[in-house]
Amino acid sequence: MQAASGMSSSSSLPLMSTTLLGLVLCSSLLQLALAKEQYHEFVVQEASVTRLCRQRSIMTVNGQFPGPTVEISEGDSLIVRVINRGRYNVTVHWHGVRQMRTGWADGPEYVTQCPIRPGGSYTYRFTVAGQEGTLWWHAHSSWLRATVYGALIIRPRAGVAAYPFNYFNPPAREIPILLGEWWDMNPIDVVRTATRTGAAPNVSDALTVNGQPGDLYGSCSSKDTATFAVKSGETNLLRFINAALNTELFVSLAGHTMTVVGADASYTKPYSTSVLMIAPGQTTDALVTLDQPPGKYYLAARAYASAQGVPFDNTTTTAIFDYGGGSGSGSPAMPTLPAYNDTATVTTFTTSLRGLRKAELPSQVDESLFFTVGVGLFNCSAGQSCGGPNNTRFAASINNVSFVLPSTVSILQAHYSYSLGGAEQQGSVFTADFPANPPVQFDYTAQNVSRALWQPVPGTKVYRLKYGAGVQVVLQGTNIFAGENHPIHIHGYDLYVLAQGFGNFDAAKDSLLFNLDDPPMRNTVAVPVNGWAVIRFVADNPGVWLMHCHLDVHITWGLAMAFLVDDGVGELQSLEAPPPDLPLC
Repeated sequence: MQAASGMSSSSSLPLMSTTLLGLVLCSSLLQLALAKEQYHEFVVQEASVTRLCRQRSIMTVNGQFPGPTVEISEGDSLIVRVINRGRYNVTVHWHGVRQMRTGWADGPEYVTQCPIRPGGSYTYRFTVAGQEGTLWWHAHSSWLRATVYGALIIRPRAGVAAYPFNYFNPPAREIPILLGEWWDMNPIDVVRTATRTGAAPNVSDALTVNGQPGDLYGSCSSKDTATFAVKSGETNLLRFINAALNTELFVSLAGHTMTVVGADASYTKPYSTSVLMIAPGQTTDALVTLDQPPGKYYLAARAYASAQGVPFDNTTTTAIFDYGGGSGSGSPAMPTLPAYNDTATVTTFTTSLRGLRKAELPSQVDESLFFTVGVGLFNCSAGQSCGGPNNTRFAASINNVSFVLPSTVSILQAHYSYSLGGAEQQGSVFTADFPANPPVQFDYTAQNVSRALWQPVPGTKVYRLKYGAGVQVVLQGTNIFAGENHPIHIHGYDLYVLAQGFGNFDAAKDSLLFNLDDPPMRNTVAVPVNGWAVIRFVADNPGVWLMHCHLDVHITWGLAMAFLVDDGVGELQSLEAPPPDLPLC
């Protein structure tokens, strides 16, 4: 019996292996069959809108503000032809998309491409694989993204996967909520004036929800307040995007608890809270059960402003969640929002996020980097009058290098041409000597940093990484001029946030705080005011990838750098060739 049993068992192994292989192949074929290719046409053009009682012409995509929502499933490919019928150069960045080997489609002007000139066009082609949740797209030229932005929603593949939350009770509806800023002036004029004088740019005149300021800005805004018709008892998925240029935002829905289930298109363990803090560039997916008495409830957002003595937009934007069946004309319930400088609430929120699954961290750290990030000042040129403090110009830097964009060719084009032995002189466009550590060590968060350390050095420098390298970066905020919470975004990568803290990073002590089990995965990490954050990622995506503060005023001043990731071995570890319609400078 035993022998027979053994013979039966062994003879069935090939059959079991064949069956398993067949199932795997069928699953792979099913996934390939369900993946789709979508074509979109984005026409960048001016449109007339009225906000805060004023009519103004703004730049839009397809005449819409905010722009069109792009909805895809994981694994789908996008082909987006951008036609520039506006009066400014433009590019489009697909914020948070990994762009594996397709760096030509990433979008930051003069980094991965030259801008699309007025009258020109360019087609972005890429596949969104291994990412689900909420991302977004926006202009990456000057301050055009003040009005040129929209949602990118990535759902699980139909028939293959489902949301890993509320499996038996999926959300009844999904609501994209895009938070933004509004200027009564043309934002391009705002930043150009500031750049010319060296002064800080004017703060926005209003905050917005889905392009509308809301009820608290007077009668002109009230009639167009964004309103979401919802049903009592339902659970809805709210897809928050902070598309504001320069303002981190507290967000709350009156009378309701929100359960965070995703951030930056990465799932999180469920975390229930009454208030969110979302920095520019970040997204947050939250479930809300509509369990309050019928009526109207405000969703409200206001600034988290961490820099002492620095002006900010101190208004509050609102939208309305309307259950219907309420008492009618009464004012909607208003949530209680934290004070503008409530760093404790920010810390509680950001440190409560955990990845849904065990992290796939690099097996070893090959590159251990220490980057200081902060604001400084340039001395005014002789004979000039500058608008910064004490006749200076505002500046910002990473490791004391204030990033300067090239103007004749993009960094990626120069790198690609040089790698093929082309005529383009890499060194005339950028240098690969970005420092791995600050040139001078000092008490980074001291109350009185020496004035000798306030002036950075301008340059177009990249840090070179070997393909497959495990990379750890300590992002250390500085208190030069003013300490501030900096949302640092890395293009082309998701990154694990191992830890965050205040003061100067102490490797011996703070390494013990690292979450190596379930750290959240983000594409934009908030470095606490006068504090630090530690991130890790694997350099598995060849190309040139910008890292910058997503407060646009800071990237304007130079708070940026770029990683140059070399090709690996073979085609699948190498940057694709540039498309034939890549714009010329």
